Amino acid sequence: MLAADSPSYCVKVDSVIAVRIHLHSLFAVLFLCSAVAAGDSHVTTITSRSAGTGLGHLRLTSADVTPDCPHEWWVSKSTLSGGRQEGVELVIVNNGRMEIVLCPTRGMGIMQVSMGDLFLRWDSPVQDVVHPNFVRLGSRGGLGWLEGFNEFLCRCGLESNGHPGKDTFINNVGEEAEMELTLHGRISNLPAQELQIEVQQESPWAITIRGEVDEKFLFGPKLELHSELVVIPGESTFTIHDEIRNTGAQEQEFQILYHANFGSPLLEEGAQVVAAADSVRPFNDRAAEGLDYWNVYDAPTTGFVEQVYLLEPRGDDQNNAHVMLMNRRQDRGASISWSLDELPYLTVWKNTGAVEDGYVTGIEPGTNYPNHRSVEREAGRVPKLAPGTSRRMSLTFGLHNTAEAVQKTRARISP
Repeated sequence: MLAADSPSYCVKVDSVIAVRIHLHSLFAVLFLCSAVAAGDSHVTTITSRSAGTGLGHLRLTSADVTPDCPHEWWVSKSTLSGGRQEGVELVIVNNGRMEIVLCPTRGMGIMQVSMGDLFLRWDSPVQDVVHPNFVRLGSRGGLGWLEGFNEFLCRCGLESNGHPGKDTFINNVGEEAEMELTLHGRISNLPAQELQIEVQQESPWAITIRGEVDEKFLFGPKLELHSELVVIPGESTFTIHDEIRNTGAQEQEFQILYHANFGSPLLEEGAQVVAAADSVRPFNDRAAEGLDYWNVYDAPTTGFVEQVYLLEPRGDDQNNAHVMLMNRRQDRGASISWSLDELPYLTVWKNTGAVEDGYVTGIEPGTNYPNHRSVEREAGRVPKLAPGTSRRMSLTFGLHNTAEAVQKTRARISP
């Protein structure tokens, strides 16, 4: 954790990325110029496309904004320099117990989360927080998305979110044509153009980071992602509220998948996924080889070829799904909860190769499975938005750092 009153500090985004942020008296000026009171909330605009403005650096603290809050919290915003991370913006939220590193430049993705010795992150071979300007989505047969992939949480979508390859569409003269879909779509490599912080000035003192990311072009999709990251001071959970809007005049297909990626310390030999599912299917023959132990992980293994499993989650009485990754000793874990009415499918990606090659697993709720869009369309798993309509989804992430908390969460998940 970082000291709230430090004049300067170093943020560890992953094992080799360090960001040096210097706090100057300019922050106070920026704060006063950009913050307004909105009822019982304190609102600060960081980036505004419509106004053509943006703050280079920012720091908010509980002492300044919510002096009566029983938990000391702070939020900072900075811009990275050097190499492929030149110009990347980070927003760091520390709620007094947990710290979240958000990247508006990469589609409002989350780089890492930490609480004491519990980290939600992974050691990617990609060591920078890569600016989308340096990601070539079409490279290596449509796998270029992997050039910037190192987040804890990134979104896949919005026009498509599965494997690369050719698909059909209706072009600008009304004829059917072919297009090349790239891996996992574009949204995680598009920057937010509207970014705002809102803090409730009374209990529960919620801190909300709100951003808008657009995926629009002429003769194509006109989709907007409106995202909120909500953090309550002192708690060990956070929630994402997303809304996808079709602002075009025609019906539009869309897909979204939440690619949550876990490495050490949770991921290790003997770690397990706990999930209630009506079915678990292997993605291919390679995955079928490990179907009997699909939810148990091996130690890092050089040359391991990924295995992917497609789950139909079983909901609780409110049709909410819950999944948890827990370590071997079952005294550390992380969970995700969401509504199956919003995200009916779950994918588990096992990639337990050598640490140097990216030792990681993905737990991925979505509107569909990450097959090529044509496969999902044929299976009826590509939803559509009518003109002027939207689709909402929410996910709550929990960090569990005791055996008691892990077992309590496990008991919530139906066998």
